[in-house]
Amino acid sequence: MTTTTTATARDTRTIRLAHGDGWLTVCDRSLLTPGRGVAALLPDGRQVALFVDRAGRAYAIGNRDPFTGAYVLSRGLLGSAQGRPFVASPLLKQRFDLETGACLDDDEVSVPVFPVRAD
Repeated sequence: MTTTTTATARDTRTIRLAHGDGWLTVCDRSLLTPGRGVAALLPDGRQVALFVDRAGRAYAIGNRDPFTGAYVLSRGLLGSAQGRPFVASPLLKQRFDLETGACLDDDEVSVPVFPVRAD
């Protein structure tokens, strides 16, 4: 009987956000769970909600829910509407497009979007 050991490949990329004139390293990609968000504090004091969808695409939006003022969007539920990825606020359930920051439930409200890359 022969036993074979297979090593699991680890994602060694890092998540970077556009910040100022360059890119700010936020965390290792391996620390993000697809379908779940995490919050990150930027050097200027702003909070960002980072997400990786189940297809491996990374997104970054402001973490502040504009309807309540609470910094909770990183704890929201991911979904899609008409092919557009969104996060639903865990408080009042408004949905925010992860690519544009637009609120899908109120055309007059949006959250900031941050260019993000994983390399």
